[in-house]
Amino acid sequence: MAQFFTLHPEQPQPRLIRQAAEIMRSGGLVAFPTDSAYALGGHTGDAALLERIRRIRGVDERHQFTLMCRDLSEIAKYARVDNSQYRLLKAVTPGPYTFILEGTKELPRRVLHPKRKTLGLRVPEHVVVAALLEELDEPLLTSTLLLPGETLPLTDPEEIRERLEKQVDLVIEAGPCGPGATSVIDLTSGVPELVRAGQGDLAPFGLEAD
Repeated sequence: MAQFFTLHPEQPQPRLIRQAAEIMRSGGLVAFPTDSAYALGGHTGDAALLERIRRIRGVDERHQFTLMCRDLSEIAKYARVDNSQYRLLKAVTPGPYTFILEGTKELPRRVLHPKRKTLGLRVPEHVVVAALLEELDEPLLTSTLLLPGETLPLTDPEEIRERLEKQVDLVIEAGPCGPGATSVIDLTSGVPELVRAGQGDLAPFGLEAD
């Protein structure tokens, strides 16, 4: 049965942040709000956690996971970022974007795409997530909380608790979150390519939604 924490959206209680971080460190799977929709996340190196997320999402090993980072310097540690990519990322982070980049050797291979060796990286603009990342002192491995057969990710913590209470260890409620998923931008070719139009202005990338 999942625990349920209600956090203040602007000044999250340190005690609950510490407890949530400890659940993640212990291999727990947490549903939490971001500046886009809710995400599923936990400890990056945990192989069992990957399988739990895949089962909930109904995806296979080719699913592109996202590493949620505190800042741009952390992105540069876990992904190969050239000067032009760095300037672009600096201009748009933090925000509701996920960037597909080639991973570095700092990451376990199992979190990377099996053929492309890529993953998603992002710096969310959300007080609760920032507090969690600071407490953990490392990135979070995450995936948008989009259930099989559905077109929109979940955004209501009460619905998430009702539908996933036996599949996650903790649901965090912290007021309204974004109404949809992030925009996903592939930067691996040197030219930004739109993978998914979502939250976030596409103009900085010279892109338009279809």
